[in-house]
Amino acid sequence: MALLKLRDGTDLYFKDRGSGKPILFSHGWPLSADMWDAQMLFFASRGFRAVAFDRRGFGRSGQPWGGYDYDTFADDIAELIKYLDLGDVALVGFSMGGGDIVRYMARHGSSLVSKLALVSAVTPLFGKTVDHDGVDKSVFDGIKAGLVEDRPQFLDDFSTLFYGTNHGMKVSQGVFKQTLQIGLQASIKATIDCVTAFSETDFRPDMAKIDVPTLVIHGDDDQVVPLQYTGKLAAELITSAKLKVYSGAPHATAITHADLLNADLLKFLNS
Repeated sequence: MALLKLRDGTDLYFKDRGSGKPILFSHGWPLSADMWDAQMLFFASRGFRAVAFDRRGFGRSGQPWGGYDYDTFADDIAELIKYLDLGDVALVGFSMGGGDIVRYMARHGSSLVSKLALVSAVTPLFGKTVDHDGVDKSVFDGIKAGLVEDRPQFLDDFSTLFYGTNHGMKVSQGVFKQTLQIGLQASIKATIDCVTAFSETDFRPDMAKIDVPTLVIHGDDDQVVPLQYTGKLAAELITSAKLKVYSGAPHATAITHADLLNADLLKFLNS
């Protein structure tokens, strides 16, 4: 296994495929680098160096008791970029992973970054606050309670919304089984703590620090991270960002709309 020993001793697992211009993929909750299989294969086969990692606490990475906050996640990415000597790298973040790469930009700047892509991302603010009409805190409290009560069943049920099968989207049973298997690899502590991180972290101040070309992709039938609270606003706050809305698409666009996403990312990266 390819492991990087981070500054606090946590092991960070990563995949490094192909050669050429680098792309770094940051995964969603409660998944791992494996969610990017379709993208890793596509880009590594087309002259890119595709890198994806398991966030601390998830997949094959170490499972410390704490440290599940976006400053820590951003610094983990910085260590990985340095370790792999990635320059002129494109950062692609899905869902929770969009927060990772935005916070990386805010904390570490864009000197090593060429472009940014936010896919179904939680940025700039997921949860409802006095000045933002997001998802109510009670929803996230319910998620955490469900994880404590019966994590396997909660995650299995969550896949229906994640993939939009309750709205007619077609996904194989194999995908559902893999999703549950990946989710259950994670630390339950990390899984719960990250609900707080992605629902309460305000990335709005970070938006002004993004100074590279940015593509925002979001489904208009995203039942998990609603477009109007996140992707639409992110595109408005990031200078020169382009918003592409996938009609009828659910949250899990990297899987349900893999061909379209791959084509759009390729066009963006080659532009």
